[in-house]
Amino acid sequence: MKSLRGVLIADPLIVLATIFYGSLSLVVSFFDATGAIQIRIARAWARVLLKVSGVRVRVHGLEHISSGASYIFVANHLSYMDTPVVLAHIPVQFRFLAKRGLFQIPFLGQHLSRAGHIPVPREDPRAAVKTMQLAADTIQRKRISLLIFPEGGRSHTGELQPFKEGAAYIAIRARVPLVPVAILGSREVLPYGSGIVKAGEVELHILPPLETSSLTLKDRSRITEQCRELILKELSHAHAGTCSTAVR
Repeated sequence: MKSLRGVLIADPLIVLATIFYGSLSLVVSFFDATGAIQIRIARAWARVLLKVSGVRVRVHGLEHISSGASYIFVANHLSYMDTPVVLAHIPVQFRFLAKRGLFQIPFLGQHLSRAGHIPVPREDPRAAVKTMQLAADTIQRKRISLLIFPEGGRSHTGELQPFKEGAAYIAIRARVPLVPVAILGSREVLPYGSGIVKAGEVELHILPPLETSSLTLKDRSRITEQCRELILKELSHAHAGTCSTAVR
């Protein structure tokens, strides 16, 4: 029944919502140089998408962050549903690091560029370093936050993959905290390789920020691993809690 609902109701409504809010965002981009209004539109899109999909989100740890501060949010990546879950429930002005290929897609690429999101050329290490430097400068200049999935893509197996060091590099250069974020349940509502959204519950755990103001770039490997271990521990605790509840 969940799959049938996704095919007949959720998926068509998601497409319509994406066209509507995407068009609105593109028009607004000609008048909004900061990208702030576009992010509000994107947040509205994310909320509508979750609503029509029947996806409920429980958020833990909002008290760890301030809406006026800048952060690098580092999250595990299980599903295409991760982005709207974070976008709809973390109330800060943030942008994304996204694959350069997405910026080459007509309409979507224009929206991403005008909203201030940052393309990452994964195939060119030198260009990638320049991109990270640009991201750090942008954070300091515009006082925004970034969302990064440091596994480099969605996990095929559902297991947490090794983290790349880009998020730590940017955080240290920009002198902003790293915030580990654990996402649970998104793989069940939109599995890897599936285009059908299923109703369900997703949990978003925002962990205490890791300060980087006293660190140097030599510390990026250590703090990257620390961030991964914190997310892995949170995922393990949450899964253990779910299992014990189910047994009762």
